[in-house]
Amino acid sequence: MEGERNIYDVIVVGAGIEGSATAYSLAKDGKRTLLLEQFTLPHNRGSSHGKSRITRRNYGARTIYANMMKEAFELTAQLETECREQLFVNCEYLEYGPKGGSLVTESKQCLTDYHVPHETFDVKEQRKRYPHIELPDNYEFVLEKTGGILRADKMLSAFQSEFVRYGGTIRDGEAMLDLFPGDTVSVKTTRSVHKAQSVVLTLGAWAAKFLPRLGIKVKLQPEEIKVYYWKHKDNSSRFDHKTYPAFFTKTAAGKYTIYGLPEDEYPGLVKICLHEGSSTDPDKRDGTKNDWVLETMKLIIATHFPTLEKEPTIAETCIYTNTPDKHFILDVHPVWKNIVLGAGFSGHGFKLSPVVGNLLAQLATGQRPSYDMSPFRIHRFFKNKL
Repeated sequence: MEGERNIYDVIVVGAGIEGSATAYSLAKDGKRTLLLEQFTLPHNRGSSHGKSRITRRNYGARTIYANMMKEAFELTAQLETECREQLFVNCEYLEYGPKGGSLVTESKQCLTDYHVPHETFDVKEQRKRYPHIELPDNYEFVLEKTGGILRADKMLSAFQSEFVRYGGTIRDGEAMLDLFPGDTVSVKTTRSVHKAQSVVLTLGAWAAKFLPRLGIKVKLQPEEIKVYYWKHKDNSSRFDHKTYPAFFTKTAAGKYTIYGLPEDEYPGLVKICLHEGSSTDPDKRDGTKNDWVLETMKLIIATHFPTLEKEPTIAETCIYTNTPDKHFILDVHPVWKNIVLGAGFSGHGFKLSPVVGNLLAQLATGQRPSYDMSPFRIHRFFKNKL
């Protein structure tokens, strides 16, 4: 009996946003759950730190995520009620690009199909509303009324604190060294050996290193992303979230994708970043060579945001973990069904974390997932199905 009491229902390894959301969902459902994190919390070594992320209903042609985002907004609102913190700022969300191009065309179709309030307009109207952005005359715009900002650090903290309130246990500064499959799964860490009926691996960029040890040889590519904050030349505040939306676009040549968030995290600073970066090793990311990112962003700022300073005021680092098709991996191990994998969120997983957490919790407890999981199965990457 003593041994049974020491066996958790589920161990979640990795306390980033996806793992914390999963642990929260499990504990809320009454499961005895342990959440393990290799670093001391909070930390900035992975993908979930920082104060803000964009959220939106619009997902263009990727309808599986558009379906999930409706629930993501609902679950985020529930979490706000529980933690008594504002996690979502409805500053709206703007996409723009050349008229007739796929970006805006697919966005308009998605928002129409899902009955999401939005409006469209041309450059003439853009120059009235958002005069500090310089764009070609042939651009068009779609403004989603329901989009905005997630307060990322508060949301991550809320999942973790509510997880503990529901009876969960967090052990941070305790890295997983090995995992032993079986009817009961054992997780060996730097401090102990923990046992559970099932394990969820939400390892972030470290999934690329660990999953091959379980026979899962999916090509996962960690990518270092530079996050830049820019100040107005005259020290004014012109991108305030009360008057400017979050935005996403491709450069005029279509070579790069950029995103931006209005002033919210740091007074007087607007966040504008490249949605691409350089391949990295998460254990050696500080040595990643990506000077090209800063030079590219400086050119974009000078061309399209001429009222901003030429150099960023603050530069931070984040990591994406990309799958070949930029879709998530949400699946059970092909042999050991009580080992659940959540990986490859490809730079767009944060906003979907409440839904992802529920889905991984369902997989870990043998429930039928609430969405069609076929787009997220591991076997899609292999000619010979696993």
